[in-house]
Amino acid sequence: MEEKKRIELIVSYDGTNYCGWQIQKNGITVEEILNRELRRLLHEDVAVIGASRTDSGVHAKGNIAVFDTKTRIPPEKLCYALNERLPEDIVIQESREVLPDFHPRKCRSRKTYEYRIWNRRFRDPLHRLYSYFVYVPLDLEAMREAAACLEGEHDFASFCSSGSQAATTVRTLYQVSLMREGDLIIIRLTGNGFLYNMVRIIAGTLIKVGMHVYPPSHMKEILEARDRRQAGPKAPAVGLTLMKIEIDENEPHYPKAHE
Repeated sequence: MEEKKRIELIVSYDGTNYCGWQIQKNGITVEEILNRELRRLLHEDVAVIGASRTDSGVHAKGNIAVFDTKTRIPPEKLCYALNERLPEDIVIQESREVLPDFHPRKCRSRKTYEYRIWNRRFRDPLHRLYSYFVYVPLDLEAMREAAACLEGEHDFASFCSSGSQAATTVRTLYQVSLMREGDLIIIRLTGNGFLYNMVRIIAGTLIKVGMHVYPPSHMKEILEARDRRQAGPKAPAVGLTLMKIEIDENEPHYPKAHE
């Protein structure tokens, strides 16, 4: 009898047409599509486990998913077979075997998100699906000053939407950076984990700083308040992309033969 093995997928997707990652009743999701096409390909009752359950409209370049299978298709070839079946807005960048007990949401990792803001007088139709349009000129230096206090370990309760099931609101942000590329402002955050809507609330608050609605010093006050009502609005999903997930090098991940 063929033993099951656990396969890891690196998944990229344009979230425009999906109600997020996680299966739900009110619309089609990335997880639903992956399960459907894997079952058709492998003729098994497959269910993927995702590392990050991104919200409706959020994009990803490097989400991680795992599933168990008895297939004889070589793990590294599964991405080719699956991509033949997937819609154009979901692509598997890599597939490989991992340890049977590897769980992408229960391991130590670093996640990197980017929030993109199209900041100019008029919209650009070529940027409409992947950035949030703000016509008011934003003060990038003020935004950088405000963002600096977010680095390190903090209680991010002020930047968490209600409905979160997190056991604790303490997280560590290793890097928070802002850069401008022409009319595009990119907010990049790398951390050991993110609360529900955390990046979008941080982005919405930084936009208010960039508009001079809040002074940069107010960001520290918001953080210390541990009160969602003190922070700015949640920025729209359209500007958010999960860039990558890096598994801690000390975390058991691959079978020894693959290391």
